[in-house]
Amino acid sequence: MTNLTQKEKFLLQDQKSHEELCIKKYNNHANQAKDPQLKQLFLSHAQQEQQHLDTINQILSGQVPTMNQSNQQNMQNTQNQFNTPNNMSHESDKDLCTDLLATEKYVSSTYDTSIFEFKDHNIRQALNHIQKEEQEHGESIFKYMEANGMYNLQ
Repeated sequence: MTNLTQKEKFLLQDQKSHEELCIKKYNNHANQAKDPQLKQLFLSHAQQEQQHLDTINQILSGQVPTMNQSNQQNMQNTQNQFNTPNNMSHESDKDLCTDLLATEKYVSSTYDTSIFEFKDHNIRQALNHIQKEEQEHGESIFKYMEANGMYNLQ
């Protein structure tokens, strides 16, 4: 059981609201996605965002969570499925991806700031783990967009 400072509680409440928004966005965007592959990617991310929310709630209740490393293998499998372009991509799918990529960039940056404000090393590690997964979500969206001609690097 850990005692959180007022600042730590405020930061966690912010992260909690961010995770709730991510869950809503991923589920809503999955319902709107035209490409079944993209729909599955969004649903997978929504599940991980729910795990993030559960972790934040654990910390808010005074518990220090233990981190599950199995999600890293799932993310690698997800990223590898976008090596060939998908002809089913639509402009609306591009908009959904762009929105979620911007969301992930923002959420990752808020975790970065929050991590530095926590005194408990294990909580820092838990938040760092979540931030890493947020970055992986962004990477998988980027790779999907790149494979489908939705993200021009030039």
